Amino acid sequence: MTTRLVEAPARTPGQKKNGKVGGGLLDPKQMLRSLPDALRKLNPATLWRNPVMLIVEIGAAFTTVLAVLDPSFFAWAIVVWLWLTVVFANLAEAVAEGRGKAQAATLRKAKTDAMARKQSGELIPAPQLRQGDIVVVEAGEIIPGDGDVIEGIASVDESAITGESAPVIRESGGDRSAVTGGTKVLSDKITVRITQKPGESFIDRMIALVEGANRQKTPNEIALNILLAALTIIFLVATVTMQPLAIWAKGQNPGIPDSLALTGDGVTGIVLISLLVCLIPTTIGALLSAIGIAGMDRLVQRNVLAMSGRAVEAAGDVSTLLLDKTGTITLGNRQAGEFVPAAGVSEQELAEAAQLSSLADETPEGRSIVVYAKERYGLREREPGALSHAEWVPFTAQTRMSGVNLDGREVRKGAATAVMKWVRDHGGHPTDQVGGLVDAISASGGTPLVVAEKGRVLGVIHLKDVVKAGMRERFDEMRRMGIRTVMITGDNPLTARAIADEAGVDDFLAEATPEDKLALIRKEQEGGRLVAMTGDGTNDAPALAQSDVGVAMNTGTSAAKEAGNMVDLDSNPTKLIEIVEIGKQLLITRGALTTFSIANDIAKYFAIIPAMFAAVYPGLDALNVMRLASPQSAILSAVVFNALVIVALIPLALRGVRYRPSSASKLLSRNLYVYGLGGIVAPFVGIKVIDLLIQFLPGMS
Repeated sequence: MTTRLVEAPARTPGQKKNGKVGGGLLDPKQMLRSLPDALRKLNPATLWRNPVMLIVEIGAAFTTVLAVLDPSFFAWAIVVWLWLTVVFANLAEAVAEGRGKAQAATLRKAKTDAMARKQSGELIPAPQLRQGDIVVVEAGEIIPGDGDVIEGIASVDESAITGESAPVIRESGGDRSAVTGGTKVLSDKITVRITQKPGESFIDRMIALVEGANRQKTPNEIALNILLAALTIIFLVATVTMQPLAIWAKGQNPGIPDSLALTGDGVTGIVLISLLVCLIPTTIGALLSAIGIAGMDRLVQRNVLAMSGRAVEAAGDVSTLLLDKTGTITLGNRQAGEFVPAAGVSEQELAEAAQLSSLADETPEGRSIVVYAKERYGLREREPGALSHAEWVPFTAQTRMSGVNLDGREVRKGAATAVMKWVRDHGGHPTDQVGGLVDAISASGGTPLVVAEKGRVLGVIHLKDVVKAGMRERFDEMRRMGIRTVMITGDNPLTARAIADEAGVDDFLAEATPEDKLALIRKEQEGGRLVAMTGDGTNDAPALAQSDVGVAMNTGTSAAKEAGNMVDLDSNPTKLIEIVEIGKQLLITRGALTTFSIANDIAKYFAIIPAMFAAVYPGLDALNVMRLASPQSAILSAVVFNALVIVALIPLALRGVRYRPSSASKLLSRNLYVYGLGGIVAPFVGIKVIDLLIQFLPGMS
């Protein structure tokens, strides 16, 4: 019996078999592990990249000085919570990065001080390998560097990369020739041409990317940072203008005694800084970086390596998906779906002959014929070994048919023209009816195989390229997102149209060449659309490089992986649809939390402004709709809420807002309703609850 190695779906390093990663989004142990990193990020040299939180840190440092000069419980409480606001913001980013570092630790185990044996027999340390070097790797040895198999076939343990213990097959030629340094050959021997540059191996890049070391801010993120910086400047100017207004107001009402918020010198520094920190968009400023890191992390959890955050963001804006037919939309192996007998032949007779001619056929198509005959017509499967006296006729490119000679019978199956010629050569007369059956099956998108016995045609086997279950529903979802799907295939237009109609794609490109793919991508991009596609072969590299989101298969060639900006470690082409959904989820999460952050500033106005000026302008007390206990408790409650809401939203930033396929207008309406209205209501409730808890503390009356 022959044992086959099958590539099983891979798992992320550290991922459990049930698909869950250990530890929740707010796992206390993870928070504690990330705390030192959060404290290190207090360094202004690090924090300057986040202008909003840098302003908060400067404010916290200034209030610390003021609290030392004029100590009070209120002053030190404000100081503590302002510093906690900065720490919580850093903690959000540190937790997101920490999840990637845990994955990087697993990947580092794959890096060993391996030795490389060159073709000449010379042994050298793996780091000394250069592009173009040729090495030989045998069973039990570590592959010393990234490259392509140029000779041999072997089973390879890639668990260090994918987390999956099942070995995979790597062989020269085709689209399964790429090997990764640090993986282990389990059987046989292969010759590998090294394609990596020193220090730039696939594992090195993976480690840097999942740790966030190479994460560059995306255009969308940069634009949002500019908006946040502009809002911070506006609120900074608005807050500064409070000082002359307060001095003038106090001068107009000299009889009013000095208070916590208002003295003859204007608004106290601690209150002014509290107002600034509460009004600037600290929530989204604190979570923005974590949202971007978490987006890449969600891809890594699905065994997709994004070479840049820009690629993840682009996936969210994709408007055209290019999908290979074989292996993506269809199962990839044509399967028997119907036996169509010729005139005067029963289905049972055709099924028996079709099964008999396929017993020695080890192709997926041949095995499907045997199984279909057994399941549909109750024919017992006969093992080829049990028919020792049978003469098996293998398929060749010249004859384009296969079959068996048994007990005086000669049965053949294969291409219509080849089998009909064989029938004529044996004195038979193929009928026009069979030609009609062949044409009908071809027109429907199927592949016809004619079955004949010496001298006569028995009928036609209809091989179907089976569309994967649920593909039509997924393409319907894409359509609701506003994404156009295009199937790419090398089939003729008739077959391509039949498959496209069954799968439900919007368009198709038949008889596609690499040049055709590239031309189609450029045409789509000229119309202002972002294009995503998958590929695994060297001939896909130009199209992968041209597309905005190019997903290369890990089993593919090095050229494909270098050209794409994402690598799917599972080599599952349908994952492109998930990548688009994750990209959209990233954009929606960023938009939702920005909406929430700006909206919740409204409640802080109602908390702090009346506390500052109610003594001078009693009419402002009408704005104290929360009926907060005192100016001190109102200001401290707003500052505390401003810090705690960051911690409360860390899980949402890491997990992402749930995405439901719908139009942009519906998504906008939902965000405004849930996060806009929620951002207004939540602070009113939160600040009031905190006020009730702290109003009896010293100095709060």
